Amino acid sequence: MRIGELARRAGVTERALRYYEEQGLLRPERRPSGYRVYGDADVAAVRRIRVLLAAGLSTAQITQVLPCMLDDDGVLAPLCPELVDALVEHRNKIGEAIDELEATRANLDTIIGGRADA
Repeated sequence: MRIGELARRAGVTERALRYYEEQGLLRPERRPSGYRVYGDADVAAVRRIRVLLAAGLSTAQITQVLPCMLDDDGVLAPLCPELVDALVEHRNKIGEAIDELEATRANLDTIIGGRADA
């Protein structure tokens, strides 16, 4: 299938697909004319990429973890034991960032609450 069909089936833009290719996440065949040709497996690959992006992973991280991910009817699970530790560490960093943002919000609430006309 061509890039437009993959974009439609995967629910992404053609621009996103080109970006994924630039990042090494997709490797379509190329016809002599230069057109990209994708297979049915690429639809599932794009969906896995989208799930991992939504989980906060960068494309560089996804390049490393994608080969170690099992896709069980849309539910991703790590196959490589070392990947679990890296994902836990990433999750912990996200938790720390959330804690910092909540503290910032509490500080702003205090400042807002201290206004004379609040």
